[in-house]
Amino acid sequence: MPDPLDATWVSDRLIRLRAGDPSARDELLAFAAGRLERLSHGLLRSQFGRVGRWVDTGDVFQNAAVRLWRALAGVAPESPLHFHRLAARLVRLELIDLARQFFGPRGLGAHHETVATGPGDAEPADPLGAAPGPDPARAAEWAELHALVQGLPDEEQAVTDLVYYQGLTQEEAAALLGVDVRTVQRRWQRARRKLGELLAQSD
Repeated sequence: MPDPLDATWVSDRLIRLRAGDPSARDELLAFAAGRLERLSHGLLRSQFGRVGRWVDTGDVFQNAAVRLWRALAGVAPESPLHFHRLAARLVRLELIDLARQFFGPRGLGAHHETVATGPGDAEPADPLGAAPGPDPARAAEWAELHALVQGLPDEEQAVTDLVYYQGLTQEEAAALLGVDVRTVQRRWQRARRKLGELLAQSD
């Protein structure tokens, strides 16, 4: 598989996809699969670790992959950047559904007590920088956080898509966006600050 930033390779498959070549969709999904699996594992552990008693990384990965497969059947992203952002949006939707499924009013985890086991269970000071802890209300807040990302200005949302949901470095995100690293850093800081403010307003 090519490097995640091999724009030429991805662009070629997107052109073939728009031309109706079904094998291009297979190749793009295979290209995204490894990253989707790694991200699903990391996000599931960091944000929804307690869900592990009912769902595992494979479930999250498979659901996100199915979402991407279906999306590519209906639309061909315009560019490698749009492809990465589409994958990020679908991971985000899967995480929102997961939190609502297990920590909504009727969710399996809503009334299940979990005892904190270590420093990772502390409440996050940064909305995109730590785990939600053992309180189901915190998991519900994280579901809200992912929904709020959808309302960020496009510049901040794009950086969040690439850095947070696609797991790219700031340097890699800058290359895809065609800006310098300092611009990515500023946008990433703004995104985190705005999300924190929005969550505080909703309390």
